[in-house]
Amino acid sequence: MDLALLKNLSKARILVVGDVMLDRYWHGDSGRISPEAPVPIVKVSKFEDKAGGAANVAKNIARLDGKVGLLGLVGEDESGQILETILSSEKIDSQLVSVCELPTISKMRVISRHQQVVRLDLEETFTEQHSQLLLNRLELVLDDYDFVLFSDYNKGSLSLIQAMIQVAKKAGKTVLVDPKSSDLNLYRGADYITPNLNEFKLAGGQTGSEQSLTDSARMLISEAGIAAMLLTRSEQGMSLISEAEKFDFAAQELEVSDVTGAGDTVIATLAVMLGAGMTPKDAVEIANLAAGIAVSKLGAATVSPEELSRKLGQYLQQTGEHYQTPFDDVLQHIEFAKQNGEKIVFTNGCFDILHAGHVRYLAQAKARGDRLVVGLNNDESISRLKGPERPINPLQERAMVLSALASVDWVIPFGSVEENDTPAKLIETISPDVLVKGGDYTVEQIAGAEHVLRHGGKVEVLEFLDGCSTSNVISKIKQP
Repeated sequence: MDLALLKNLSKARILVVGDVMLDRYWHGDSGRISPEAPVPIVKVSKFEDKAGGAANVAKNIARLDGKVGLLGLVGEDESGQILETILSSEKIDSQLVSVCELPTISKMRVISRHQQVVRLDLEETFTEQHSQLLLNRLELVLDDYDFVLFSDYNKGSLSLIQAMIQVAKKAGKTVLVDPKSSDLNLYRGADYITPNLNEFKLAGGQTGSEQSLTDSARMLISEAGIAAMLLTRSEQGMSLISEAEKFDFAAQELEVSDVTGAGDTVIATLAVMLGAGMTPKDAVEIANLAAGIAVSKLGAATVSPEELSRKLGQYLQQTGEHYQTPFDDVLQHIEFAKQNGEKIVFTNGCFDILHAGHVRYLAQAKARGDRLVVGLNNDESISRLKGPERPINPLQERAMVLSALASVDWVIPFGSVEENDTPAKLIETISPDVLVKGGDYTVEQIAGAEHVLRHGGKVEVLEFLDGCSTSNVISKIKQP
């Protein structure tokens, strides 16, 4: 697997077309039964609105740093406006088409004690006339993308999907389809389709044996004129099947919390990895890892490059390979975490030779919130602060070691002459909820403390572990 290609995620240009939805969640506690009917009373204390359906696929792509546009149908209503606002905050180029006579597809879930009590669906099926509006818009925006991903939830937006695929193929685009119809001929010309096992069976797939599964899959894609099928098989993992090859990928052994949206994560990750230049086999291998992460979360979840990095680190441990999120992409990921309501902790240092004191300190810092950002002095800054013989380890190597720690979510370098070797400007950019510094500082002496406090954050000073320092390690090494 060429991990260097993971630095090309932002080069993936993908247009998602399909059934967009607004997922609404009402959370509360239920402690008694209604006297009016034998149903629980839920006292609602929290509301959440999320992008659903094809919009969730686009969100997954954006979270993986892909450039993504979204085409879909919404009503001229409040739900459509809410969905537009969510998409804008997710850095998705929204191309939603409004229709006046039908509502935005919305699903409201009432959740109590992590259990879904009831789901209320507000939807009407869109017609071919509505789908024609998407086809017209598709022809206008197609040149801005290399991949077209159709997310079909059988709500009518893709009534003219065959015409859409032909338009995309004529323009030289790679086409991926998450299908819902049992008639695969509707997807003729697609490069990849991603049915689950149940959808495969409904389309005529046989699962009596591995050979019958392979043979029937090849027959189906051959008859429908589709290049390849990525079959998601639940606890049996995934299989990438074409007329010439078949690759099987075992399911990742993670505790399954919720399979909602896992298919969205799979096809989104596949598209981004192909857009980054990976081979189909490697792209599916990473999509399989992403699916394992997604199903360990509640609700329709997304996967970040940092999470993939850690999973890849475990998966490829025997090769010694490692992937680190490019520094330039980290600020966007921090912003996404803030949007999810996660508490951001910041600390900084040189971390030239990582030792037990560092590990303990970083774990304590992470415990102050949900995500830990480490500002890392660049090489020139360390030389100015500690002398020309330092650093021992260059920036990229120090960042790689730090990123491998479970307590560290992001590493960002700083230390230009203009910054006076302090992270003050970086702290102002990130605006963390908690600023942590190790040593015997007072709050007034800590760079960036004034900004954090002024914006309602906290500043904490932690003690270092006695006897542990990089200088001591270097001194021991130099002893004869």
